[in-house]
Amino acid sequence: MATTGSQPVPGMLGPSAQQRRIVTPEGVALTVELAPRGDRAAALLIDLLIIVIALALLTLLVFLIIAASFGRGGGWMLSFILIAAFLLRSFYFVYFELRWQGTTPGKRKMGLRVIDRAGGPLRTDAVFARNLMREVEVFMPIAFLFGAEAGDLFSWLALIWALVFVLLPFFNKDRLRAGDIVAGTWVVTAPKAVLLSDLADPKVALRPLGSARPDGIAFTAEQLAIYGIYELQTLESVLRGTGPDIGETRAAVADRIQRKIGWIDPAAGGRRAEPKVFLEAFYGALRQHLETRMLFGVRRKDKHDKR
Repeated sequence: MATTGSQPVPGMLGPSAQQRRIVTPEGVALTVELAPRGDRAAALLIDLLIIVIALALLTLLVFLIIAASFGRGGGWMLSFILIAAFLLRSFYFVYFELRWQGTTPGKRKMGLRVIDRAGGPLRTDAVFARNLMREVEVFMPIAFLFGAEAGDLFSWLALIWALVFVLLPFFNKDRLRAGDIVAGTWVVTAPKAVLLSDLADPKVALRPLGSARPDGIAFTAEQLAIYGIYELQTLESVLRGTGPDIGETRAAVADRIQRKIGWIDPAAGGRRAEPKVFLEAFYGALRQHLETRMLFGVRRKDKHDKR
């Protein structure tokens, strides 16, 4: 999804001044909170520690295999370590952020997530861009710093280079590092409110597709096939949301979904179902529909995915 805009939440003071509102083309206003800089640093340190441990174990394993086969480790170990370290630090972040929807083990531990500033799904090219920039931001200046003679001009230039990128999040209101600027991403605090399963149980208990709930709300397979996983996650955010405008947001989202799928409230003869009740029912039915399809190997990412 593209966006119609993102902006600070107006009228907020203190910690709430770090909130941002993303408005999607569908008119859904989602409020996110920027991740604290300290939490981002802690998440990076956790991920780097995992990378170092993985590199050490991999190096030891390869050394033992070669030594057992040829009786010695050989002089290639340094080259292997350098190549393995580059591949691990380059693709560790890319792999997890793509597979875990914007998180890594470190970010999960600290409750953080990478999102698209435009309000759409996190794009593959954006994930590659933000993480390849880390090579320029962190690893290259560190390598130059350790490779230079202490106190010479080259070491001072490397130190200044590193400090410019390290301090960049402190000099912009959105706490963006260079990779975020290039990729168009934010790092935000992941919501910790209600678990996904709690939203679907018991009010949105799963039932045979097409069957009506006690309140008469039911959906056809054709209506549920319009949306994908991204829209399910957006709907989850709307159901979890709080604040003075949440009722209006839910009403707008419910109306757009009803119009999109051509749904008519059978009990009222029109689109007059209570928004939260309708959204909970649609959430449960859509989740069941998507999970059923995934059992058959079909994973539909969003409404643009034609599978």
